[in-house]
Amino acid sequence: MPAAPPRALPYPQLPLPLEIPGAQYLPLAWTDVKGWDDDNHLAAYKTFRASCRPINAQNGAAEPKALGNSLGEPCRAAKTLDLADDAKAKTFFEENFAPVRISRLGEPDGFVTGYYEPVLEGSRTQTDVYNVPVYRRPSNLFVRGYKQDSLSLPNKGPVYRKIGRRKLVPYYDRGEIEDGKIAGRGLEIAWLKDPTDLLFAQIQGSARIKFDDGSSVRLNYDAYNGYPYTAVGRILIERGIIPKEEMSMQRIREWMAQNPDGAKELRRANRAYIFFREVNLSDKDEAVGAQGIPLTAGRSIAVDKALHVYGTPFFIEGELPIESDRAKTPFRRLMIAQDTGSAIIGPARADLFFGAGAEAGRISGRLRHPMQFVMLVPKSLDPAPRAAKLPVPDPRPTEKIAKLFPQILPAKAATPAAAGSQDKNETVAIAGPVPLPVPRPAIESAPEPRRPVKNRPHRQQ
Repeated sequence: MPAAPPRALPYPQLPLPLEIPGAQYLPLAWTDVKGWDDDNHLAAYKTFRASCRPINAQNGAAEPKALGNSLGEPCRAAKTLDLADDAKAKTFFEENFAPVRISRLGEPDGFVTGYYEPVLEGSRTQTDVYNVPVYRRPSNLFVRGYKQDSLSLPNKGPVYRKIGRRKLVPYYDRGEIEDGKIAGRGLEIAWLKDPTDLLFAQIQGSARIKFDDGSSVRLNYDAYNGYPYTAVGRILIERGIIPKEEMSMQRIREWMAQNPDGAKELRRANRAYIFFREVNLSDKDEAVGAQGIPLTAGRSIAVDKALHVYGTPFFIEGELPIESDRAKTPFRRLMIAQDTGSAIIGPARADLFFGAGAEAGRISGRLRHPMQFVMLVPKSLDPAPRAAKLPVPDPRPTEKIAKLFPQILPAKAATPAAAGSQDKNETVAIAGPVPLPVPRPAIESAPEPRRPVKNRPHRQQ
């Protein structure tokens, strides 16, 4: 056996094959991805290709995230492939990506919820029935590093309101806005019947409002007031009002309808408030996600944008209550990251988009489930071949060398059973007792000789 080449010490500091903060991952073979062969790969391919339009148009530096700009290569390949065959779509993903199971560090699974686009009744003017305003972004709302007319401000971080030219103070919270702090400024896009409808439209980040004359308006997230989102469902669970296993959006709505005073207090416990903007979409189009393109029901997901790049494919596998509250419908589907949300935090955390309307809302409201996440990593970042370049530990010494340099074990009182179980030929070195240091000798200090005192004449004043 040839001798191992001399190793440079210290070991070279090489980058890890794939770095995702707070995550653990495991490279897989395609045959290890449960349900991969049974999915509709063509539907996933069309959704991925839609994400490639803004990716192909990017010219700036790579994002400081795990995948960076590595999606550019498969997106350039997809630009010229207008596929219409499921088998070819499946081959495209297998040839351009490598499957990697991903989860939060120390956890086996990821976690999913669902979201949708509410369809609500409303009015363009305030009436006795429609008296809950839907606000656009106020002109005095300010985020550092962004122009006040920037499109879609971030959904995390501090938000201020300007007083005069220079003074910045935190923006109004939900309670203050509901009490009329920004009323009468011409910010009202429309009016709704119920503040609960507005709350859920804000949680979903989009809405369709239909008017009595048959017209409608489409709304999308534009900004928020700077306060972290507080889940009202979690508050009801902590207070023992709704059991955790029964929690759903429908149960929250029912409780709020039966307890209007409690509903007001519950809404205000979530101090976050969302402002909307009108978007030019037809009734046939789905809501627009944070990537800036229309979402695809059943194929688009919202992810943590601090960790993931829009356009990243994820294969999500498990069981979900799709058909009913207690159903365990197998769910094995390739989905594309095209959106985000302030509550979507972590490497294996996703919000599944189910479309618009009441049925999509019922399905979305039931989802709070652990699921398996497989991230599709572009072949240029495949961690398996890249990991082969990392240094490995030196080979374990032979038995002969190990006997020449026995390992020193800490001293322990050996029991008869333990002593009898040892092999007679086994060499075990036991460390002897550590000697205590010799006490410092007591040395009496010799008295210092007294210095003679000289008489000094006083200075005359």
